[in-house]
Amino acid sequence: MSGIEIAVGLIYLVAAATFVLGLHMMRSPSTARQGNLLSAAGMTTAIAATVVLVATADRFHVTVWGWVALGEGLALGSVFGAVSARTVQMTAMPQLVSLFNAVGGGAAAVLAVPELLHVLPEASLIAVSFLVFVGLDLLIGSVTFTGSLIAAGKLQGWVSGAPITFPGSRLLTLLSATVGIGSVVWLIVAPGVWPLVALVVAACLFGVVMVLPIGGADMPVVVSLLNAFTGLAVAMSGFVVGNDILIVAGGLVGASGTILTKLMADAMNRSVMSIMVGGFGTGDAGPASAPGAAATVRRTDADDVALQLAYAAKVIIVPGYGLAAAQAQREAGELAKALAAQGVDVCFAIHPVAGRMPGHMNVLLAEADVPYGQLVEMEDVNPQFDACDLALVVGANDVTNPAARRTGNAISGMPILDVDKARQVVVIKRSLGHGYAGLDNELYGLDKTAMLFADAKKGLADIVASLKEYAS
Repeated sequence: MSGIEIAVGLIYLVAAATFVLGLHMMRSPSTARQGNLLSAAGMTTAIAATVVLVATADRFHVTVWGWVALGEGLALGSVFGAVSARTVQMTAMPQLVSLFNAVGGGAAAVLAVPELLHVLPEASLIAVSFLVFVGLDLLIGSVTFTGSLIAAGKLQGWVSGAPITFPGSRLLTLLSATVGIGSVVWLIVAPGVWPLVALVVAACLFGVVMVLPIGGADMPVVVSLLNAFTGLAVAMSGFVVGNDILIVAGGLVGASGTILTKLMADAMNRSVMSIMVGGFGTGDAGPASAPGAAATVRRTDADDVALQLAYAAKVIIVPGYGLAAAQAQREAGELAKALAAQGVDVCFAIHPVAGRMPGHMNVLLAEADVPYGQLVEMEDVNPQFDACDLALVVGANDVTNPAARRTGNAISGMPILDVDKARQVVVIKRSLGHGYAGLDNELYGLDKTAMLFADAKKGLADIVASLKEYAS
């Protein structure tokens, strides 16, 4: 082993350490940004070390055109990533994450193809372990590629957010999975181009038919699961090309994504298997149909809400996807700041699956410079609702629905925010339309609940303006 290879190996070790430390720092909103930057720095260093290794090692024979392609790929990828991250709206962040999942999974799968084709002329000498890693890389990467594209389409609205099924769809899903797994075995037993083609086609088809039947309510779990798939595909590609840093990075992403997927499923009181077999959820549309709900709701206006807030000692703001869709995070932050200036104890109640991806509300409110100390997770904030003078729900639906405490409905047993235990409740919402689970919210019909029918951005802005008038 040359001195350069030893140096690169040490750099990979340091980069792997930054990944682990960065992932640990991402557990807290207050350190997540630094953790992300640390991990990014480690990966940048690892990429630079890899380029140096390719340029100096004798076993790599890169032509001039190969270096041109490498430079163009790095430049295009860097520009696309930077521009996408800086210009994307926070409401579109889940779609971007799904798109990045597709790119990662697809790139990992593509990486295995030339490696396999290169050794096929000497098929009898190919190690079984190599073929196993190639097969798993192609299988997982291809499923991730098409599945993530469908998920992004559902989140963006290009594909219906409702579960999509058709006659024979279950059979097609089972058939594509069977052919995909069978093609992996075929590739291992008899390496060749045809098992490669069959594997990729079947896996891509399975990715499509796997995600299509899943409804909008389950998207946070799907995004997290596909992220885990991306990590596993990258780890398999690392074994294929013999690159340690890909193995470490992919393994970390796969493990953390799997844990997060389990946590998201638990937060919805559903198993991952039941979600993947076919979800529920139709989108935030449709008329209210809870018995008596429409007849018993109590309306309010911004002035009345501001008056209630002005005399409250403790206020809990409950953000949901409606806040994200209206891009009202800065108005919510301004309201919290105004309340805190008047001596009100204020915080934000964060449900694990509020929004359309894990951590959506945390990232959204952090962008609006809401102090990290005001973002309180569900298990910590629920005991505080009993002492809360006013709970202000902004665009959150299923995660506040008391129906979850009863059996016999789509969200039975799902952990919810105990908003109905507050002394008074105000809900800012455009209409009485149901949430993704297709259920009307029983919270709206309670005597203590008042409805402010407005776009979240305008409603919060009006409340802030009225609150400032009372304070002056």
